Amino acid sequence: MTNGTKTTRILIVDDDPGQRSLLDSFLKSQNFDTVTADSGGHALDLLRTDKFDMMISDVRMPGLSGLETLRLARKEHATLPVLLVTAFTDVRDAVAAMRDGAVNYLAKPIDLDELLASVRNAVGITETAPAIGHPEKAIPNFVVARSPLMQAVLKDASLVAPSETRVLITGESGVGKEILADVIHGWSPRAAGPMIKVNCAAIPETLLESELFGHERGAFTGAHAQRIGRFEEANNGTIFLDEIAEMSQALQAKLLRVTQDGRFQRIGSNREIQTGARIIAASNRNLEDEVKSGRFREDLYYRLNVVELNIPPVRERREDILPLASRFIEEFARGRARFSETVAACLEGYSWPGNVRELRNAMERAVLLSRSELILPEHLPARVRAAAAENPARAAADPERLEAIERQAILQALRQHDFNRTETARSLGISRRALLYKLQRFREQGHKVE
Repeated sequence: MTNGTKTTRILIVDDDPGQRSLLDSFLKSQNFDTVTADSGGHALDLLRTDKFDMMISDVRMPGLSGLETLRLARKEHATLPVLLVTAFTDVRDAVAAMRDGAVNYLAKPIDLDELLASVRNAVGITETAPAIGHPEKAIPNFVVARSPLMQAVLKDASLVAPSETRVLITGESGVGKEILADVIHGWSPRAAGPMIKVNCAAIPETLLESELFGHERGAFTGAHAQRIGRFEEANNGTIFLDEIAEMSQALQAKLLRVTQDGRFQRIGSNREIQTGARIIAASNRNLEDEVKSGRFREDLYYRLNVVELNIPPVRERREDILPLASRFIEEFARGRARFSETVAACLEGYSWPGNVRELRNAMERAVLLSRSELILPEHLPARVRAAAAENPARAAADPERLEAIERQAILQALRQHDFNRTETARSLGISRRALLYKLQRFREQGHKVE
């Protein structure tokens, strides 16, 4: 990015190729000039021979750590702004490192808006326009994203897709995590390669290792022939690991190796195989909680979660309900059906705990029960009709009063959690992205949120 007539040059230091690729491609998309280094030693060599306006470094690296690299760089470049990227467990070290000259630190998984704001602040660039623009890529016709929340998710996906980085997609069951994985693959340079999908919850633990890594003939009882694993099939493409939290600890250890260097062995073989597959994982569980409880490896969590994309539930993006319903009606009735205004009110008044999957099933049922081209309330599931009957005044409620109540509750929760966005969102039971969107709306309305 140019600051006046000068191009801002940033040195990115990380031993993880995926994270390096993410930072490099994202900052380049924001018009910064970037150079990458895969180790602290490499970074120090570059600092001796070239000039940079800023350095971004991971904390945990083999050889010289990010903290050691910072201290050594400070001896010759006392004023160079340094931004540290750290796992939550390293936060105390990162805070201490700020005494050695780090300007700030970012906790993983990286929030791209937060990263951009930190970089601009460190190099003295003021920006009044929105931090990150909307995706320029065409949204696939199988994706519905009328709501600002889903548009924000797709925006982040468009920024992550060109990189080689691993992505963790989170959200409740039925929100469309597999669909988002398809979008990321389709927008990536790997789009012409295979997209391999594995549901870790649907395959017995005894078979999942063979499914992922393959086996040799005779490796175990019933292995009558060699089998190519899904990681091998996904070479130069993408592998989508759905419900990753269902994987056993033993298999998590083997997956960790693949995330580190792309190497694995078929069951019954001593020969290592290299895969160039990009990993996209998904879970409907809170993996941080799974890590704290000891059910999920912390090192694997941070390997998979270079970038987290959280898909909000349908109840948080009601602007998508009717467009989704119309899409499903068109699919099942082949464009020969429509729903009445009463049905529309029922659909918007229901909370959809099963999310998009439940909405799709409801529309399929309605088309089957309807004997004409008009979908009526009696064609909807009883629970959907009951929700509308229990709360008939929902649509007639004063929207300004409801928004004032919501705003008061959010700002109170924000103060209770010392303005920590992540903890506030968790206490409110909404996604962090949903909270950020609401806070931005409050700012635009003139309300103080800090």
